[in-house]
Amino acid sequence: MKEPRRTGGLLENWDPENTEQWDNGGSAIARRNLIWSVAAEHIGFSVWSLWSVMVLFMPADVYGLTTGDKFLIGATATLTGALLRFPYTMATTRFGGRNWTVFSAFVLLIPVSATLWILAHPGMPLWVYLVCAASTGLGGGNFASSMTNINAFYPQRLKGWALGLNAGGGNLGVPAVQLIGLLLVAWIGDAAPYWVCAVYLVLLTVAGIGAALQMDNLTIPGVDMRAMRRAVANRNTWIIAALYIATFGSFIGYSFAFGQVLAGYFRDHGDNPSQAALHAAQIAFVGPLLGSISRVYGGKLADRIGGSRVTLGVFLGMIAGAGILVAGNGSLVFYIVGFVVLFVLSGMGNGSVYKMIPSVFEAAAQSKGFATVQERADYSRSLTGAVIGIAGAIGGLGGVGINLVLRQSYLSSGSATSAFVVFAVVYVAAAVITWSVYLRVPRADRPVPVGAGSGAPASASERLG
Repeated sequence: MKEPRRTGGLLENWDPENTEQWDNGGSAIARRNLIWSVAAEHIGFSVWSLWSVMVLFMPADVYGLTTGDKFLIGATATLTGALLRFPYTMATTRFGGRNWTVFSAFVLLIPVSATLWILAHPGMPLWVYLVCAASTGLGGGNFASSMTNINAFYPQRLKGWALGLNAGGGNLGVPAVQLIGLLLVAWIGDAAPYWVCAVYLVLLTVAGIGAALQMDNLTIPGVDMRAMRRAVANRNTWIIAALYIATFGSFIGYSFAFGQVLAGYFRDHGDNPSQAALHAAQIAFVGPLLGSISRVYGGKLADRIGGSRVTLGVFLGMIAGAGILVAGNGSLVFYIVGFVVLFVLSGMGNGSVYKMIPSVFEAAAQSKGFATVQERADYSRSLTGAVIGIAGAIGGLGGVGINLVLRQSYLSSGSATSAFVVFAVVYVAAAVITWSVYLRVPRADRPVPVGAGSGAPASASERLG
């Protein structure tokens, strides 16, 4: 057995599928990289969702922004964060996982500093806020590079747990920034919310230095343009991406929108803008917090019973969650219950859909007839990494849709009810796709892969399609 050798941040002879290597120090190496990957991704998510907090404390008479403008700011940040996931997916192969994590942490100092300055000087035209929000989207790109990197550190049997933990820890950056914003407002008042940015300038510096000292670059093959072309040509890539639109798109879209929906409710029921923002902030963080935690358990459950089974159950539950919002017709209790259901289930769905990716493409690798186990592992790893990036990027676009549909609903009717109907229809379509492609009785021309390496039954749950 070749021992992993670390030289100047470069880790050689890494083979997580080698159980002897894994049991004799390999798991500790993977855990160390996972911890700092989660830390950097967590802070990146916070920066990405920074404007979801800032807009709550930007009264119209001071900043000149309407509710529609604020939804547009959220959509802009979500859009750039989603699109940047494409290049970020290949960045760890080109520059190394450690090197890119360090860079992606330090580069976020720029948009955070810009946000601090802009909020301290109210009255800017809308395009300035949009450009600044777009630049915070760099934090959204961190997800793809982090997930692709961690995918290479863990064996197939533990990928659902590891990817779920990595992503869930990153997702926790959304409620974290909302909580930090709430605490600072309670401490210094709501007239200077930009002090949240000062906190994140410190945290980004710590994450960058920690990644430089503790993480590793790998020498094994990763995601490159060849893997991307293979992924683009595989129909499972686009099916999984569509499912991720409904799960992660819902999570990140609602994370930006939930606080604004609540603030609008409180304004309509007599609060002044400052009171409405504070009351909304006291509630809004709960949804993203529960959704982030549930992602880990969604991945873990998918390791046991199969990603597609969990995903179908998630979509059925999300249909019910959207139905609660429609039936509530503007009731605060229904708002809170409906959104919490959607956050928890979308978080679980994020974990289960991402578990489907390595399962599907491990099966694809087995069907190729590679001469050696290493060739098969390299093929599966590179294709999985590519699809993680593609699905993550396209899934993020769902968050853009959430904010734009809500914006249009408010503009046309003054409420969000019609938007909730649209979301319910999307979840019905996602459930049908999941069942018809991955769960119904397989036809003879659809090969059934072996299990995901975690003891889960093979059945038809993650077949090649």
